[in-house]
Amino acid sequence: MFVLAELKDTIRIEPSQFHIDFLEALRDEINRKLANKVLLNVGLCIALKDIVSIEKSLILPGDGASHTEVVFRYIVFRPQVGSVITGKIRSCSHEGVHVTLGFFDDILIPPAALQHPSRFEETEQAWVWEYPLENNEKHDLFMDIGESIKFRVASECFEESSPIGPPKTDQQVTSSTLAQKEIKTPYRIVAAINESGLGVLSWWDQQNQDMDEGDENNEEDNVEYENDENGEEDCS
Repeated sequence: MFVLAELKDTIRIEPSQFHIDFLEALRDEINRKLANKVLLNVGLCIALKDIVSIEKSLILPGDGASHTEVVFRYIVFRPQVGSVITGKIRSCSHEGVHVTLGFFDDILIPPAALQHPSRFEETEQAWVWEYPLENNEKHDLFMDIGESIKFRVASECFEESSPIGPPKTDQQVTSSTLAQKEIKTPYRIVAAINESGLGVLSWWDQQNQDMDEGDENNEEDNVEYENDENGEEDCS
């Protein structure tokens, strides 16, 4: 789920930070610059692991800050396609089930990747798995907000997002025009739960509990049967 990415960047240290240990100042600036940001085709940056190499620092004309080329390793969130992760349901919509990991929210399980058959309940704003029972009956299993859910990473998508500049004309841009602009998500994950063992954890916990209770009942029946046989032998 987490990988180490080796990166290279020129780090600028303000003169006001010169009194701090140079290595510590570099660490602070790297984390300030990258932490919780998405790098295209790299992933979500979490924290600095270590610094590999440091080049000579330069002070450019007209700028009192130091500029240092640094090679470092950074902890990045980028799970492999096919890996299984446990998160929590953040919300449900017609688009599917939205999952969060606490530090990363852009995970979507589309309707086609849910257990089959599933339906969306408008009143509850939740997806429901119509679990098949005997005699063609069904039992509704809800995917409620806050429930822990285990999913498999099906695909990932990176999108290059650029800052929106000022309007090209002097005309005032209305709020409706801004609302029509699509907000791009720089990194998102498409997941799936349409296989055995995946989905809301409480579903499988209940099933395992029922199976354990059934095994205990079978063991008790076997013990009673053996006692009956021993009793018959003693009487004879």
